[in-house]
Amino acid sequence: MLDFVYFPVSALLWCWHQLSALAFGPATGITWLIAVFALVVTVRALLVRTALRQARSQAVLRTLQPRIDSIRRTHKDDPLAQTTEIRRLHREHGVRLFAGFGPMIAQAFVFLGLFHVLRSFDRTGAFAVGPFTATSTPLSPEVNAATANYFFGADEVRAFLDARLFGAPLSATLFGAGASAAVFVVALVVIAALATHCTARLTPLSADNPTASVMRTLSLCVFPVGALVSGAILPIVVLVYFATNAVWTLCQQYLLRRAFMPEAAAPDAAPRHRKAG
Repeated sequence: MLDFVYFPVSALLWCWHQLSALAFGPATGITWLIAVFALVVTVRALLVRTALRQARSQAVLRTLQPRIDSIRRTHKDDPLAQTTEIRRLHREHGVRLFAGFGPMIAQAFVFLGLFHVLRSFDRTGAFAVGPFTATSTPLSPEVNAATANYFFGADEVRAFLDARLFGAPLSATLFGAGASAAVFVVALVVIAALATHCTARLTPLSADNPTASVMRTLSLCVFPVGALVSGAILPIVVLVYFATNAVWTLCQQYLLRRAFMPEAAAPDAAPRHRKAG
């Protein structure tokens, strides 16, 4: 159903696996770890321009806040006029309140695609924990090892199955990994949870920016708790994606805050912001 997502994601992962295999071999855990890490970096790098546009819009919105408050006071008894004037002000200064949902949707599709592709390397159900990680039609180990996985041929599927991280298969979960791998899993989960929470604390709260407000609320509590829970049920290789993505988001938010928060001190939105967004 989502082949339009699965094939591009698997193709990108395949490219990075081929490159990292030149240095570490195709069937090593570090090769697959680097491939997943590089996939995250590639996707997030492609979304940087959109993130910059959204950050500029947020900076302009902060400078417009006094004028928005004035409009609300002036038209407090006329909600329609209030909404019309605020929208006009946003339009004049290039503010796009919902622009941030684009990257969110893109990242959601990438995660679904990557999760499906990585899960499809091991369709035996040996490490499944709950319905989310289970497969509807388990294959025997022999058939699974001989079955291609989108852009990955049978040889590359076997390379994934043979790869180990701290002695554990890449498709193993916390409860199916050894002591060393369990420590690695816990470290990934804690990194993802802390990075997500810290990102939320760096996100400026704005009543007029529903994207930022919703994401800040979710990221403060819901997403960190979700990251902790995911550590018990998701494969090790998927947790590498989670941790990498969370750290990228934290670093990006920190840099954007340093770059654009000073604009909030401006007395009014200058004409140079008209193209923001």
